[in-house]
Amino acid sequence: MAAIRVHGSPFSTASARVLATLYEKEVEFEFVPVDMRAGEHKKESFLSINPFGQVPGFEHGDLKLFESRAITKYVANEYAEKGTHLVCGDSKKKAIIGVWMEVEAHQFDPVSSKLTWELAVKPVYGMATDKAVVEENEAKLAKVLDVYESRLAKSKYLGCESFTLVDLHHLPNINYLMGTEIKKLFDSRPHVSAWIADITARPAWSKVLAMQKQQ
Repeated sequence: MAAIRVHGSPFSTASARVLATLYEKEVEFEFVPVDMRAGEHKKESFLSINPFGQVPGFEHGDLKLFESRAITKYVANEYAEKGTHLVCGDSKKKAIIGVWMEVEAHQFDPVSSKLTWELAVKPVYGMATDKAVVEENEAKLAKVLDVYESRLAKSKYLGCESFTLVDLHHLPNINYLMGTEIKKLFDSRPHVSAWIADITARPAWSKVLAMQKQQ
């Protein structure tokens, strides 16, 4: 079997998504750190894997992929029989999972990423938080989480009754936001809170957090 190589940073939310998937699937891989402060993600060698100069980059033999969600889908399908089943059910169940994957990408991610940048990343670099951006996106995230609360009252996980890529894709931003004032939005919704406690306690995610500590 050709070796899998993941080029990125465990602190990058997109890289963390891919790493969590590989750990869930119990697939061996080589992690290649990309020093983004030194601009390694903009060098020709990396651009040959991801022409947009963003982490992660993914190689499996002669296959080169970028965009974290496309990579996680590939891993989940390529190693369908290994580790955690991250897709489930017949065509109708897969369609529902597909809907919630789109919700994560188009409803949850844009607002949670802005909040992560303002509240978790900027302070690390000594940059000032833009309170107006926080206020605007906090209101948007609250509306998304109201939909999640309703969904999770009927289903243990967002996609179906078992943990799938849908839930996994949320982990990186949730992890950052749980260390900020935004935590109150999650805590005030009991089904969302229980879901977060469940997915953040997964051994695969713990391995990603351990990688962050080693960096």
